[in-house]
Amino acid sequence: MGTPDFAVASLQRLLGGGCTVVAVVTAPDRPSGRGLQLTPSAVKKAALAANLPVLQPEKLRDPAFLDDLASYKADLQVVVAFRMLPEVVWAMPTIGTFNLHGSLLPQYRGAAPINWAIINGETETGVTTFFIEKEIDTGQMIFQDTEPIYPDDTAGTVHDRLMERGADLVLKTVRAIEAGEYPRTPQPMSGELKPAPKLSRETTEINWNQPAITVRNFVRGLSPYPAAWTTVNGKFFKVYNVSIANESPFAAEVGEAYTDNKTTILIRAADGWLSLDLLQAEGKRRMTAEEFLRGNRL
Repeated sequence: MGTPDFAVASLQRLLGGGCTVVAVVTAPDRPSGRGLQLTPSAVKKAALAANLPVLQPEKLRDPAFLDDLASYKADLQVVVAFRMLPEVVWAMPTIGTFNLHGSLLPQYRGAAPINWAIINGETETGVTTFFIEKEIDTGQMIFQDTEPIYPDDTAGTVHDRLMERGADLVLKTVRAIEAGEYPRTPQPMSGELKPAPKLSRETTEINWNQPAITVRNFVRGLSPYPAAWTTVNGKFFKVYNVSIANESPFAAEVGEAYTDNKTTILIRAADGWLSLDLLQAEGKRRMTAEEFLRGNRL
């Protein structure tokens, strides 16, 4: 069960590892592009290429879908980047259902674990497989694997590495369950737990009152999607990359902007200046500050 590219690697790893995938469950086709043509999910494309049956329920409690799902008599369900499942679905297989989560649980439970780990300045993250239970992301853990977060990583680069590391962990988990030799470790409940809630327009606006390194981590954690944003002179910009500037052009209030209208756009954070290196103005393509300033003045 999965929908985006992140889940495709796991499906392909299971198929390449000789596992018998009896069916794939993914999201219904959605309108996409300028023509709003119905477009299949990345997982559906991969499943059809492998000649696998595909189920695309609008509602996971639909009796017709539940009958179809039960007809495959699956021993185990594997979930990677899919919707929250009702108990009638996750409890259906004889062994149960496990999920691949993009963090080292119990940290960063929720919809956006990769983004929040980078936003919070973590230097390490990872992937976890765990059995699904009633409370989201709280089930007994099976395996974990760690992955470093480098200073110039973005959510996109970490996503791509965790996609491959997670696919390996999914295959390892299935093989261990098949052999009947696998741990079921309760998640630790002590200590500070950092959440990973769904991102929204309100939570992705840059707060220039924070230190420069905090703002930089925030931008990295939201790049390339959904992207941090700010306004300059009332104009809306998505911001994909910033760097801490060495120069200090003048004394300024937090949030003030400076540009030479040639190569540089700087904004004052709480403790110094940040350079907007890669940005996108409303209605325009993504470009460097220098590219933007060739045709636009601030």
